Amino acid sequence: MTDSDETPGAARDVTPRADPGAPPPATSSVSLPPAVAEIATGYAFTGPAMELGSVLWDGQCHADAPVRIPLAMLNRHGLVAGATGTGKTKTLQLIAEQLSANGVPVFLADVKGDVSGISAPGQDSPKVRERAGQVGQTWEAAGFPCEFYALGGIGTGIPLRATVTSFGPVLLSKVLQLNQTQEQSLGLIFHYADSKGLELYDLKDLKAVTGFLVSDVGKPELKGIGGLSSVTAGVILRSITAFEQQGASDFFGEPEFDVTELLRLAPDGRGLVSVLELPAVQDKPQLFSTFLMWLLAELFNGLPEVGDVDRPKLVFFFDEAHLLFSGASKAFLESITQTVRLIRSKGVGVFFVTQTPKDVPADVLGQLGNRVQHALRAFTPDDAKALKATVRTFPKSPYDLESTLTGLGTGEAVITVLSESGAPTPVAATRLRAPQSLMGPVPGEDLDRLVKSSLLYGRYAEAVDRESAFEKLSAAERGREEVAVQAALPEGKKEDKSLAEQVVGSGIFRSLARSVGTQLGREITRSLFGTRRR
Repeated sequence: MTDSDETPGAARDVTPRADPGAPPPATSSVSLPPAVAEIATGYAFTGPAMELGSVLWDGQCHADAPVRIPLAMLNRHGLVAGATGTGKTKTLQLIAEQLSANGVPVFLADVKGDVSGISAPGQDSPKVRERAGQVGQTWEAAGFPCEFYALGGIGTGIPLRATVTSFGPVLLSKVLQLNQTQEQSLGLIFHYADSKGLELYDLKDLKAVTGFLVSDVGKPELKGIGGLSSVTAGVILRSITAFEQQGASDFFGEPEFDVTELLRLAPDGRGLVSVLELPAVQDKPQLFSTFLMWLLAELFNGLPEVGDVDRPKLVFFFDEAHLLFSGASKAFLESITQTVRLIRSKGVGVFFVTQTPKDVPADVLGQLGNRVQHALRAFTPDDAKALKATVRTFPKSPYDLESTLTGLGTGEAVITVLSESGAPTPVAATRLRAPQSLMGPVPGEDLDRLVKSSLLYGRYAEAVDRESAFEKLSAAERGREEVAVQAALPEGKKEDKSLAEQVVGSGIFRSLARSVGTQLGREITRSLFGTRRR
């Protein structure tokens, strides 16, 4: 476990660490079949690039025809796709290793718990040596600097939390599976809380504000902007309660995770690999996929424009991407599309990881310049339809792509990326390199030790419950009740300094009293996804 003293997002001067055994870019076609030579020429970049593997042609792997990705093109986004068991996870591991070695931080979501091995050196074996020899790779075992996170601390990892205010109504509506009308009402609740200084740190704060706005005292507050239906408020409250019963309370609160932690370098200049451990919450796919979108939205909101860079500030791998798009509203999809389109100018590359390209909406897919497509199956008519649709998304090539995609072995993929000029490279069936780190999870006790030795663990481990909307509204309610009681007492029985006066005179009650009907300070402004602008 490592931690960097470098300022997040600061300019970096990290010399790319090229694989000493990597073959030079192909410049000669003497020993290569003409089609392979043409493909190899398309990957002969002059600037820093990651080595993915070597060209496959007619069942033969050509080690002197390397397939590569220019570092400068990684913020043009990408897709890693393929059927279960075809090697997607190992491809992510391979790319993350090379990014780290080139001084680029990486974010990975570990849904199945088998990515933690990237922190430990791999194990030498005849199989690894055989693969390395086939692709011209000089293989050496190596582990990479990692931080491990867990949503709300459920599972092994540094707890990763967000406040409800920061998460916002749009993303929360998707998690709660609200319809459009209910989402609009939730937005109204957030608007009221934002404008009145009622902090929504956790779910009990949101429930308190929702309940207040349909109470006799609170109803007049929204009268001028449409009001909140008691029926809709009831649906929202029931959804929140059901969400809490699933253990979701742990995901919302403080201390809130600072997304710039993802931009750090290790002391030796390598990029830090941030791994979000999700096995403990893999039965809550709507939650973790939406939480990943919150991280991306926070990065988009907080990072400055940098334009084109020689290497990304961060590459973000969005695993199980189909979960994000499934059941999403038109407005939600438009927000994703716009975020992906604009975030590249902030130096962030996003790779969506899923089974088939059809899992990703066309407007998003059209922005993904780098493609790594593992094998697809064609066992059913739907499979065959998906295969044909996938083939149509590739540039023309000398391969019979339908046959090639169904015949790829584990650790092989069809690849096309953007060249240094921004043009698509030739389609290349590729045998991928072997990762240098451990291809499997590290032992649980080792992972726990890595987490607790992190400098970030003390910063985020313990949840904090500060004064917020729940406490303010509870104090105000107690104050109103006591005032009513005192008013009903005979004149002679009223105390000189009643409890009501004590409550009403308290700072908490005065703060709420100022907020009712009066805007406190500046209203929180929100982004495309309804997340709070920093």
